[in-house]
Amino acid sequence: MPISADRFEEIDDHDSGPTPGTNAHEILSFLESYPNQAFSQSEIAEATGVTRGSLGPTLVRLREAGRVDHRGNYWRVSDHVQSVDAATGHAAEVAASHENEPMAYDEWQDHAVDPRKDRE
Repeated sequence: MPISADRFEEIDDHDSGPTPGTNAHEILSFLESYPNQAFSQSEIAEATGVTRGSLGPTLVRLREAGRVDHRGNYWRVSDHVQSVDAATGHAAEVAASHENEPMAYDEWQDHAVDPRKDRE
């Protein structure tokens, strides 16, 4: 069934990760809890409750999506995911620290660069 253009524009296209309750979410959540360690499939299966038959294909999909790294018999959360998580956390902290401060629009405007000046 088609949707309206307005509804289409409201769709959040940002990848916020696997859907909670899925095998991918369980695996990624576990690995994110231990960013400085790598685990075998057996260890991941035991910790997450994901069956061995589902674990391998899910790990491969997570690797193809760039969310986990694989070497030998071991898997870990990717450096990229750790970097994104750190940046998101930092941005949230900065936003929260400015939440109750009044916006100094005039001061901001004084420091803003006029893009037209760059063309002269």
